Amino acid sequence: MESTSDIIILDEIHKYKKWKTLVKGFYDKFKDDRDITVTGSSRLDIYRRGGDSLQGRYHYYRLHPFTLAEVLGRKNNLIPSTAINFESTKESWKILNNLLKYGGFPEPFIAQDEKTARRWQNERIERMFREDIRDVEIIRDLGSMEILGSLLPEKASGLLSINSLREDLEVSHKAVTNWINLLEKFYYHFRIYPFSGKKIRSLKKESKIYLWDWSEIKNLGKLFENLVASHLLKLVHYLHDAEGYNIDLYFLRDTDGREVDFLITIGQKPWFAVEVKTQEKNIAKNLLYFAERLKIPYLYQVILEKNIDKRIGNIRLISADKFLSGLV
Repeated sequence: MESTSDIIILDEIHKYKKWKTLVKGFYDKFKDDRDITVTGSSRLDIYRRGGDSLQGRYHYYRLHPFTLAEVLGRKNNLIPSTAINFESTKESWKILNNLLKYGGFPEPFIAQDEKTARRWQNERIERMFREDIRDVEIIRDLGSMEILGSLLPEKASGLLSINSLREDLEVSHKAVTNWINLLEKFYYHFRIYPFSGKKIRSLKKESKIYLWDWSEIKNLGKLFENLVASHLLKLVHYLHDAEGYNIDLYFLRDTDGREVDFLITIGQKPWFAVEVKTQEKNIAKNLLYFAERLKIPYLYQVILEKNIDKRIGNIRLISADKFLSGLV
C-alpha cells in the first residue's frame, strides 16, 4: 500500500464476505507503523461475534449519537467515584433544545430541518426492517415486528412489559422477546435494569426501555428522560471501552414502588444518582431514601429549566444543559 498516511480506515467492510481475514492481513502487515480503524453499522457488531476471532488485535468502541458535551467540544476529565465539574455556556441551552428536537444522529441534527429529520427517521426505520434485520435474521412475521417497533416510542422511559406487548400484538411471549432482543442488537433501543443490593428490596426482572433516537418520542417528560439516559449510557460506555472501568448504568426501584431514574456504579459501588424533572418542583424524596440506604456519594436532580444550580441538603438541583455539559 503506497501511502504516507499513518492511519487506515476501513468503513462498512463487513459487507465483504471475508472481511475478518482482510482485517487480520492489514493488522499483521501495518500494526507497527499505522493505526487501523474499522467502522460499520450494527451488523458489524453482530458479525464480529462469530467465526474467526480477532482477539488481541483490536479494541472495541461503541459510537453514540451526538451529546451536549461533544457538540460543545468539551473534553471533560472524568474520574470515577469523584465529583464532576459542571460549567454551562451561552450556547448550551440552545444546543440542548436542538438535541431534544432533532435527536443526536448527525444527519438530522446538523441539518436542523424538520422535513429532513422526518425523512431521515422514516428511512432509518425502513432500512432497519427491510434490509439490516432481513440480511442476518429470518423473520416469519416481519409485519408484526414492524408494528412492535411503532409501539416502542410510547413505551420509552417506562418499564417494559412483554406481556402487555404480547397482548397488543396477539403473538406469543417468545416472539415478542425475540423481536425485542433483535431490535436491541440493531440499536433501535436499549434497556436499563434495576440495581440490586442487600439493603434494598429491588425488582430484578423488570427493565426500562429507551430509544437511541429519542426524537421519536412525543411526550416531553419521556423525551427528556430518554435524552438524559442516552447521555449517561454514553458516559458509561466511554469509561468502560476507552478507560477500562467496571462501570454500569441502572435505575433504582424497590418492591414498595420507590424509584429513582438513574444510578451509576463503579465496581457495583454507587457513584452518583440522577432524578430527572421537566420543572423545578419539590426535592425528590426517593433520592434521599436510596442515598441513605446505599450510601450514594453524589445526588443530582436534573431540571429542564435554565439557570438552576443550588444545593438543598445533599441534593444538587441543576439545569439539564449544565449537567449534561459536564459528561462526554
